[in-house]
Amino acid sequence: MPKIISSYVKYIDGLTSIIGRITMYLVFVLMGILVLSFVTRNIINFPLMWIIEMAQFTMTAYYLMGGAYSMMEDQHVRMDIVYGNFSDKNKARMDLFTSFFLIFYLVTLLIGSYSSLIYTINTNQKLFTAWAPYVWPIKTIMLFGILLMLLQSFSIFFKDLAKVKGKKI
Repeated sequence: MPKIISSYVKYIDGLTSIIGRITMYLVFVLMGILVLSFVTRNIINFPLMWIIEMAQFTMTAYYLMGGAYSMMEDQHVRMDIVYGNFSDKNKARMDLFTSFFLIFYLVTLLIGSYSSLIYTINTNQKLFTAWAPYVWPIKTIMLFGILLMLLQSFSIFFKDLAKVKGKKI
């Protein structure tokens, strides 16, 4: 494979690995938030109005920022009824074919998340709850998470292409 493609795959995989490993710790943040919610609501009888939304935001960040890492590590869910019986080269061929649908889907999501973020910033959008947090931080995380998944999809595409051609990256 050309050096530029090899460099792209190496850079994106490295970036995804760093972000994915950092994102893994958000599960502990989420656990802390939920334990705090339990303690304040059930033990000291002082419910915090921001706690559930913060847990939702944390889970959203965990899910979106960890998506590319799960793709890179090939840990995402797939139907292995037929796929599992393929050779590595045929799996790469099937992944190349389905990559076009994935990339189209992610580009559509990226365009939608970008326009949603711009709308949120322009209108100073807040949630309609007692806490009323701004929405732009989570929409920014959504945009970057989808962008990282798209970049990782291209990296996987190039790795599968090299596998089909019998080359290494």
